[in-house]
Amino acid sequence: MNYYSTGEVAQKLEISVRTIRYYDQIDLLKPSLKKDNGKRFYNDHDILTLEKITILKTLNLSLEDIKKVMTEVTIEQILTANRRLLKEKMTDLEKSVLHTNTLLNILKIEEELDWEQLIPLVRKDKEEKQNSWDTYFTEEEQEMVKAKLPKMERDDKQIKKWINLIKRIEICLEREIDSSSEEAQILAEDTIILTDEIFGGNRELEEKFWNVRKSPKGSEALNLYPIRDEVMQFLEESIQYFENNSPETKRP
Repeated sequence: MNYYSTGEVAQKLEISVRTIRYYDQIDLLKPSLKKDNGKRFYNDHDILTLEKITILKTLNLSLEDIKKVMTEVTIEQILTANRRLLKEKMTDLEKSVLHTNTLLNILKIEEELDWEQLIPLVRKDKEEKQNSWDTYFTEEEQEMVKAKLPKMERDDKQIKKWINLIKRIEICLEREIDSSSEEAQILAEDTIILTDEIFGGNRELEEKFWNVRKSPKGSEALNLYPIRDEVMQFLEESIQYFENNSPETKRP
């Protein structure tokens, strides 16, 4: 039978000498031969075992779990458990992506992060949020609104349209542009178009939602991004002027 030194095994399998020695220390892979001077020698079976360990490591298994696979449980059992763990990690990663999207979208609007607004937005309890929606809307209304409502945690065209709309209003306020101006009227028409995409012509539900949206307390209860009062007021005045002066486009 062939025997190989630690260095030869390390070179053969492209593993560090330190790793092989550590496996010996934790009883994961013991050398078949260990001389009085401390030198370790591994045979072909040992090398095969080491290759198995390397493969199991690619499955994100801990060394403790790998040891169990080699000595106690079946590989099917540990792989099943590992799949469950990976799915849990995927769920956590997906949540992290959604929270990161929320941060990025807030940053696009505010150009800086207001942590006092942000913390309740990304950490609010799910059950509490659901109960808040139940306070304002029927189950059918919730289904209709939530299906189309732009979400800060998303990275899609719909949320970008609303972000750009808010930023354009902020620019109008900064430049002291009147709500009856041409720029404001274009904003008003864009808002009406986007609103129709959400509510599909259901004016009663649309009005019901906007009454809640205009309320800081209501917006917080539904975990909606807190839009400044000045922005909401400018938008309301612009839409009112647009509808009063554009009878051909006035909505029923």
